[in-house]
Amino acid sequence: MRVISGKYKGQSLVSFEARHIRPTTDRIKETLFNKFMGEVQEARVLDLFAGTGSLGLESLSRGARFCLFVDAHRKSLEILRKNIEKLKVSQLDYGIVQKEVVSFLGKYEGEPFDVVLVDPPFTEKMAHEVLTALAGSKVFHSETKVAIESVKKERLEDSYSTLSRYDHRDYGDKILSFFHFSDDN
Repeated sequence: MRVISGKYKGQSLVSFEARHIRPTTDRIKETLFNKFMGEVQEARVLDLFAGTGSLGLESLSRGARFCLFVDAHRKSLEILRKNIEKLKVSQLDYGIVQKEVVSFLGKYEGEPFDVVLVDPPFTEKMAHEVLTALAGSKVFHSETKVAIESVKKERLEDSYSTLSRYDHRDYGDKILSFFHFSDDN
């Protein structure tokens, strides 16, 4: 695993052994950030199910001003902290919350985010549950862009309250979907 572009370009992330983590492939990561090219610069980014931090760190590398990493697993957060230390990310540029994601979304009261990145554990098939919680959360505003990686056979609707899917990419057993605010729902 490595950072693809930006100020940390080419730097590898720490290797690890953790069965609950499935890193996003470079191909999917590249598609995601090409789609969000103009969205990430100076953005507040929320990385849900952060795992190793690969997506949030890529955002920071590409000019995001802040990333909040959320994950419930202690082992994931240990790996994330090692990656942050390896890249020498400024403490002002990130925050880390150890909490179950759906609970975090239900209780969030802070400033909304411009970009929300969601990569739930592939074994749990929770995309529908997470997007339902996200749609009822205060983490987004009317200009926020959301990307979620899901397994092809899991439930995923085209809209969740005011969030609507505007694009998706098929990668065999995985789907990368893009949502944004829409008051047409």
